[in-house]
Amino acid sequence: MSGSKPDILWSPHHPDRYVICDSELGLYSIAPVGSTETKPGTLPLSEETAATLLAINSDTPYMKCVAWYPKHEPECLLAVGQANGRVVLTSLGQNHNSTCKELVGKEFVPKHARQCNTLAWNPVDSNLLAAGLDKHRADFSVLIWDISSKFAPETTVAAEKIRLTSVDLDSSTVVTKPLYELGQNDACLSLCWLLRDTKLLLAGMHRNLAIFDLRNTSQKTFVNTKAIQGVTVDPHFPDRVASFYEGQVAIWDLRKFEKPVLTLTEQPKPLTKVAWCPTRTGLLATLTRDSNIIRLYDMQHTPTPIGDETEPTIIERSVQPCESQIGSFAWHPSSQNRMVVVSTANRVMTDFTVFERISLAWSSTASLMWACGRHLYNCVEDLAEGARVAAEKDVATKMRERAQSRYGHDIVQVWRNHLLAGGNDPQLKSLWYDLSYILSQCAEDMELKLQGNKQSVVCSGIKNLVKTSSGTTESRRCWSGSDRQTDVTRFHSDERCLALRLCGWISRGPDIDVETFLRSLELAHEWERAAAIALFNLDIRRAIQILNKGAVAEKGDLNLNVVAMALSGYTDEKSSLWREMCSSLRLQLKNPYLCIMFAFLTSEPGAYDGVLYESKVAVRDRVAFACMFLNDAQLPRYIDKLTNEMKEAGNLEGILLTGLTKDGVDLMESYVDRTGDVQTASFCMLKGLPADVLKDPRVQCWIENYRNLLDAWMFWHKRAEFDILRGKLDPSSKPLAQVMMALLRFHIILELKFFFFFFNSVLSGKVAIKIVVLMPERAQQILLSQSDEKMDLTRENKLAQFNNWFTWCHNCRHGGHAGHMLSWFRDHTECPVSACACKCMQLDTTGNLVPADSS
Repeated sequence: MSGSKPDILWSPHHPDRYVICDSELGLYSIAPVGSTETKPGTLPLSEETAATLLAINSDTPYMKCVAWYPKHEPECLLAVGQANGRVVLTSLGQNHNSTCKELVGKEFVPKHARQCNTLAWNPVDSNLLAAGLDKHRADFSVLIWDISSKFAPETTVAAEKIRLTSVDLDSSTVVTKPLYELGQNDACLSLCWLLRDTKLLLAGMHRNLAIFDLRNTSQKTFVNTKAIQGVTVDPHFPDRVASFYEGQVAIWDLRKFEKPVLTLTEQPKPLTKVAWCPTRTGLLATLTRDSNIIRLYDMQHTPTPIGDETEPTIIERSVQPCESQIGSFAWHPSSQNRMVVVSTANRVMTDFTVFERISLAWSSTASLMWACGRHLYNCVEDLAEGARVAAEKDVATKMRERAQSRYGHDIVQVWRNHLLAGGNDPQLKSLWYDLSYILSQCAEDMELKLQGNKQSVVCSGIKNLVKTSSGTTESRRCWSGSDRQTDVTRFHSDERCLALRLCGWISRGPDIDVETFLRSLELAHEWERAAAIALFNLDIRRAIQILNKGAVAEKGDLNLNVVAMALSGYTDEKSSLWREMCSSLRLQLKNPYLCIMFAFLTSEPGAYDGVLYESKVAVRDRVAFACMFLNDAQLPRYIDKLTNEMKEAGNLEGILLTGLTKDGVDLMESYVDRTGDVQTASFCMLKGLPADVLKDPRVQCWIENYRNLLDAWMFWHKRAEFDILRGKLDPSSKPLAQVMMALLRFHIILELKFFFFFFNSVLSGKVAIKIVVLMPERAQQILLSQSDEKMDLTRENKLAQFNNWFTWCHNCRHGGHAGHMLSWFRDHTECPVSACACKCMQLDTTGNLVPADSS
């Protein structure tokens, strides 16, 4: 187009061809890179596609607008509007059939010369071509030509002969009489045929949008507006039209043509083009002058009907197809979200695809799906080892699997819950064993209470237990099984013995006997740990015996014999070579229990940091050791320090120290923050005897989140079992059962027998009921009846008469009998209540449905 920006037209028949309209017409073919031999003049459009110039047409100068013939035949027929108002038919194809020869070169000439602004072919009656012209006094600006009409020189008036050249007359290809003339004494800037009725033509006139009906050209429907440029119909919603003025886009609903239903955000620069995406519902693209950005407006979520009073919502975004300023763009007619843009300066073309926003949906069962455009993708779990291991690490997957195995529900053998969790998590193993010891000791020691304190000392944890320690005695014991008669200082009290029982080292009784515990460790093949505990109990011969047994056991470590041999050479002489070598080489031992054995043997009395601060040793073993060898001043300081470390790290082994107290809740909070395991936190805190623990908002939050998880996983029975367990352990949390009847506005079969049990419970005061809708009198009589006689459940009695049910609008709260409501809304859209403008039925997506049988 001479002196103006270029434009692009996609072929309506060939998805791989388009025309660039500038000072000349250029036909291009687009193809994937490498699909054909590279020809001279091939232009790269993107990394995947390139364009090849097929033909050039320079026979139509002064082009102002171009429109592509919508039918397949003749091929590549284009109408070109010129600066003098003429419309010329031309072709870029190689079709030489008779129809094409008759049409190509044909001209349609208005009475008065003025610029042709826009052209539009009728999509159904393709012989009709509408042209929009500038204003001329006493002339029409919208001319509809019939391209099949013939030129008749004998009927041509004298004035027309004067303004037509002799060449025009001889060629017999000039048409001067339009089929329709519309829009007198006005200017037409844009045109489009309406898809809902091809006899209707929408025109952007000088001061209004006008709809012309070819069946009655004397009348028109119009609305005054400045947004008269670029009128275009949404191909997916025939009643939705877009137009623009300067930097503002107006969206119109032809069913409610009084005003725009939506006005898009005004741009700082004037718009040059707007276009609906032909492959994507509700996607509008706009281009402003001297810009390299195309702005997109997604009206996918527009409420229906679009003409409602509420303003539609849109999603706005911008894309940048190229670096240079864009002259024009065109959506591809069939490829999804694809467009070609051409730059203003050097006419560089770019093939560009607008990628959809990806909408993710992650189910509660860890299934991942996402939607992109018309495609829905499902993420299928990879069975590869790496993916399986990654899934096992996910806490949601773990909690779901544990819920299926009834994890946390064993309240008799509490320690077995770690086996229900898989038995491979050392922290969970430690937690449930600690809880098992605490709860069993609590049941046995309910008589042990502090003065003035009603709660069990055991449940308050070892931290509070050692603070109440009194009557501590100091004793000196010799090594058992050693020739050395060195005395080792140990401390005793009732509280320390109770702490040792909580650590699992000893059982109930007056004597400290760890033999039973050592045998259980041997059965579990925990040789190093058993040897260390035997050594801490000053039985060096038993420790050596355990190490030797471990060395010869199946899958045993022969190096344990070497360790046993080293132990047998123990001496308490501070300057001995044995002591010197053990102190320097013990850190090279890989097993932490072997390491602390030699740390204990080489430490000074009361200075056992090498044992107490070995983080790889179980907390219960370090605490038990501290209760045996630290005095009343050292022990509380060590326990406090260790408790704070456990709380900060969220280490579940620290429950032994904190107990099920506020400190325990603080520790569990750190654990949940670190892992997200609300399942373990819920079951653990439910075991807490102090009522204050269960009333803590954090505990209630964990419990409710776990209940919501079970609901999300659709584990209804598991949720019910959890609620039952919660009611047993915390009677104050047991809610009053509720039954809610929510009856819809359509035909409902009411199974009265199903509700009979609940209503009997209502009458006995066991269940609270909320009736959402009023019930028919017959249903009330049956449900409120307490007689034991059999109910008549024949079809007549099972079917509740729908017309008698009471219903109301959730918006305006007006209502009535369902039958009356349906009867009213068959003929009306607004609420029947006077002065209420609520469109009740339109608020419901099923509001336009009417039951087949409303009796």
